[in-house]
Amino acid sequence: MPAILSAVGGIARELELPALLDRAVTATCELLGLRRGRLDLGEGAIAEYGRGALDAGAVELPVRAGTQTFGTLTVDPGDGGELGRREREVLGALTAATGMAVERALLVDQMRRRERWLEASYDVTRALLAAQNLRDTLRLVAERARVVAGGTAGAIARPDGPGRLVFDVVEPPGEDADRLIGLTVPTEGTATGMAFTTRQPVVVRDYGERVQEQQRDHDGPMPAMIKDLDSAISVPLIVGEETLGVLVVAKFRDRSPFTDSDVQLAKTFAGHAALAVEFSRAQEARQQLAVFSDRDRIARDLHDLVIQRLFATGLGLEGVSRLIADAGVAARVAGFAQDLDGTIREIRNSIFSLQAPAQAQGSLRAELLRVAVDARDALGFEPRVGFDGPLDAAVPDAVRSDLIASLREALTNVARHAGAKSSSVEVTVDRHGRRLTLVVHDDGAGPPAEAGRISGLANLASRAARWSGHCVLAAGEDGGARLEWTAELPAMTGEQGRGR
Repeated sequence: MPAILSAVGGIARELELPALLDRAVTATCELLGLRRGRLDLGEGAIAEYGRGALDAGAVELPVRAGTQTFGTLTVDPGDGGELGRREREVLGALTAATGMAVERALLVDQMRRRERWLEASYDVTRALLAAQNLRDTLRLVAERARVVAGGTAGAIARPDGPGRLVFDVVEPPGEDADRLIGLTVPTEGTATGMAFTTRQPVVVRDYGERVQEQQRDHDGPMPAMIKDLDSAISVPLIVGEETLGVLVVAKFRDRSPFTDSDVQLAKTFAGHAALAVEFSRAQEARQQLAVFSDRDRIARDLHDLVIQRLFATGLGLEGVSRLIADAGVAARVAGFAQDLDGTIREIRNSIFSLQAPAQAQGSLRAELLRVAVDARDALGFEPRVGFDGPLDAAVPDAVRSDLIASLREALTNVARHAGAKSSSVEVTVDRHGRRLTLVVHDDGAGPPAEAGRISGLANLASRAARWSGHCVLAAGEDGGARLEWTAELPAMTGEQGRGR
């Protein structure tokens, strides 16, 4: 009897589930002199005693507390032996004690996990009060969710056009994470997309295999760690009627999968996190509005004063050049007039850049500028953008979407591979409205010896080929790399042009 009481007391003292399972199966087998034992609560919670396979005559008992069954305890006397009546009574008592201890340990574990998720929510709230920018807030949400959930990776995907999400943040940071940032996934047929469209958490197994299958046409190798991801939760970030994005946390195969309790805790955390994300987004919008007001005033002054004076000066120089008898001097004066025309075009591009967020919503130029602004965090600077030609009138919708995607891909490649300190973007349509050219130049390390190593080039080339164009990455004349992407445009008609 003292040995039985000691075994029951030892089981009851354990509050950590893994240690409790080990103690319970070990104490039971050693007290009864059993060769082999196994305590299985499912979902990876298993403890074993002894070695070898269980015999066909092994005894299996449910581990329960009250009406709830937590798992099974299986014991094997060995050598074809059987348990006597007294041994069965002792086994029943130890199993009952184990059931009550498991119930208590699960409650303690649930309480601790709830506390960790609550602390993570507090961290996000503190960041909100500290007025962190949107990018830092997203990164904090992904990092805290990953750590608290015991995950291997955490990420946030946000809307990127109709039917598509893009991973903006991946935790923990590193080379693997950098290769996943900018990865797009459809809203149909993916766990992340399902969470976004249904506005409900989605739990899947074999997450890594699913990602590899969905991204089999992805240019460049996927990070090696992807294939080892198993259990994953995708939780929507919802504020009112708007879904801001999806929080994803995934675990390696050797870790216990997510439970229903984990899903509920993650859903609650996501609700708090979504408010912080919305607050950061609204704060940035207010700051931008103040900046745009100043920009609008500057743009008006540039248009009303500077451009008009430069234009008048250019006309004057052209007129003077015709009156000069010396051909060399006349050519130089005409050259100055052409330089002024180029300066006027650059100022007009700058004016459009200043006014685009507030006054050009929906235009192609505005969307391209937004892509450049969105790339600022990944690049560490905002690329300079220039336009020439009738972009909004000449570029039809189908080409427009490929152009925007190609610019995003090109800037992502600069951020990932170039190590650049500055970058410029030029988007032009020739005077006949038949050829579109995108040039992205950076002052980084230049293209690698094997350009195919750069992720995204095949996608860029494929989009260009769709419009009888080309995509070429080469060393820039002044160093760095120069990417040229072209597309042949159909003849402009009222139906094809956007007319903006």
